[in-house]
Amino acid sequence: MPESKGRSKPSYTPPRSAQKAQGPNPRWFVPVMLGLMVIGLLWVVTYYISGAHQYPVPQIERWNLGVGFALMMAGFLMTTRWR
Repeated sequence: MPESKGRSKPSYTPPRSAQKAQGPNPRWFVPVMLGLMVIGLLWVVTYYISGAHQYPVPQIERWNLGVGFALMMAGFLMTTRWR
């Protein structure tokens, strides 16, 4: 049985990347990342433990939850940049 002739395809050349290989993170990166997550967690826990919601900042009332979760989210987003 005769074999079919293959089509001549141009060879694939990947595009050149203009990005340089990035080095490791600075020394302060991991402590700040973990610190943000822990401080956010402590902020939310403090808000719930204070029964009358007097702590950490009584003027912003339920926005204390938003502050705590924003701190935790900032720490979590830093984990995506951790090398």
